[in-house]
Amino acid sequence: MGNRPIACPACNPRDNVLVEDPRSIYDARLAERRARIAAGERRHRVLGYWQLAAAAAGAALVWMALVERTLSILWVLAPLAAFVALVAVHDRLLRSLDRRRRAARFFERGLARLTGEWAGTGEAGEAYRDASHPYAEDLDLFGKASLFELLCTARTHIGEETLARWLKAPAPPAAARARQQAVNELRPRLDLREQLAVLAEEARTGLDPESLAAWGEAAPPPGPRMDSARMRLRLWAHTLLGIAALVAFVAWFGHEIGTVALTERGVVLTRDFLIAALFVNSWFFYRVRPVVQAVVVRVEEAAHELALMSEVLVRLERERFATPLLAELRASLDAEGEAPSRRLARLNRLVEYIDSRDNFVVKLIEPLLLWTAHCSSKVEAWRGHSGPAVRRWLAAMGEMEALCSLASHAFEHPADPFPEFAAEGPCLEAEGIGHPLIAETSVVRNDARLDGGVRLLVVSGSNMSGKSTLLRTLGINCVLAQAGAPVRARRMRLSPLAVGASIRVQDSLQTGVSRFYAEILRLRQILDLTAGPVAVLFLIDEFLHGTNSHDRRIGAEALVRRLVERGAIGLITTHDLALADIVEGLAGRAANVHFEDRIEDGRILFDYAMRPGVVRKSNAIELMHSVGLEI
Repeated sequence: MGNRPIACPACNPRDNVLVEDPRSIYDARLAERRARIAAGERRHRVLGYWQLAAAAAGAALVWMALVERTLSILWVLAPLAAFVALVAVHDRLLRSLDRRRRAARFFERGLARLTGEWAGTGEAGEAYRDASHPYAEDLDLFGKASLFELLCTARTHIGEETLARWLKAPAPPAAARARQQAVNELRPRLDLREQLAVLAEEARTGLDPESLAAWGEAAPPPGPRMDSARMRLRLWAHTLLGIAALVAFVAWFGHEIGTVALTERGVVLTRDFLIAALFVNSWFFYRVRPVVQAVVVRVEEAAHELALMSEVLVRLERERFATPLLAELRASLDAEGEAPSRRLARLNRLVEYIDSRDNFVVKLIEPLLLWTAHCSSKVEAWRGHSGPAVRRWLAAMGEMEALCSLASHAFEHPADPFPEFAAEGPCLEAEGIGHPLIAETSVVRNDARLDGGVRLLVVSGSNMSGKSTLLRTLGINCVLAQAGAPVRARRMRLSPLAVGASIRVQDSLQTGVSRFYAEILRLRQILDLTAGPVAVLFLIDEFLHGTNSHDRRIGAEALVRRLVERGAIGLITTHDLALADIVEGLAGRAANVHFEDRIEDGRILFDYAMRPGVVRKSNAIELMHSVGLEI
């Protein structure tokens, strides 16, 4: 189908954002893929019947040739050839069907994200969870129904690792803008993103990318250097000696059976030469065998992974990009002037040659021809030339998959804009900002602004009114913005920010840490972030919830003042209305906001809209009554 941009009725001229309904596109693509799968399955059944027919015809001809003796046995070759051809065609069909099913799953997952039924259907990124990270757990970056699961369309470990790294480490504005441009270029290339996902799923295997890159960069195994010029010369010398020994053996054997005439002295010389050559080559063979075996084991572990990876690289080699980041990634694949797919094809051939050592004839003459040693020498030469590039290929593939993940998210949410980055800060301005993990039909949007004037918002409100969600909304959109993705807002502008959150702090029985102690450790971590070069955005839920009101008031005011004095901006939430008085001590650098609820027909209702000022009511008693507690 090619990689032309998807036709759309209208585009945003400022940033070329598609506004056509992505769901209708996914529905049409999925229906087409399912139709092809159904046609392939019908052909699969037909080919199965033809294979049975060819086998039955072959059996009948064998019967007629050997039992009835009415036909020559050569007639069996026709159904045998037909059966072999059908098996080959059937095998290609099965591989094609497998790829079509993976393509269908790609669109099924996309539709699940669009309908809000995606939680638990994708990669949760459990391996990237880190309780000590300053915001990952608090903002639901990883785990079931997490941001990673929503975003990730990567099918290789390196792609997942790259995306996880981008979410956990904010990029500088220049890098984030470069990713925005790349995402915008990849957004309409649905064919490319589909094909990369299908091909990359084949490369989703057990060996981690670091091990693969380490193999390419590793030092040669201990012992003689198999790829040295001296070793190659010795290998050829011993191989020529082995060939001469084979010729001597043929001459001696021919003399024994009477087909070759040798003098008595010739027989003695031939026999002695054969024995000497066998001794010399066997000694050399067993001397280099440990090194050869080490090379073989290492390449067999890595070659399968590289072979699977090569199809992804071949697909990327065909692409041409306009944006600098994508063009740079494409150029990095063949930085030495040769495409990686051609290099990997040579390695695959060498591995096939090595695998042929299990052939009985090769095993028999191995000490004479040194077949495996020659292949190992070529493998080490390949690794010396191309091995260091493996890490670069993996990095390019991982970045491309991560960018495609962000591009899919951008394609599926055409109304979400890219944020703007401010040259000076700290600042965070958001209009109509909402939480990206909440369905668009349910999300409630608010405006928020923190800058050189107001550096702190103290958020009060009743239980379940939306205070914690506001903190997570601002934090997770900052993560998206600094990863290079669009944000869930009408407009967002921010300076570089190091996010520090204390929202989901828990005690630990294993380490003997109480909730209060865990919270103050996180607050210490957030305070330490302010010593870095980037301004901090702090998001603190229920400030010092685990202590008494007197200590909470003193501790909270001191910590907030320290954070603001160190150039940080942020929000704190509280049920303790005494903390709202912190605003008065910060001389215009802080403001109170709140969320409200109302009771209708005995039910507590929330509108999740943020309002200025301090909340003046609580719903704790009503909530206890609502679950049947007599108060």
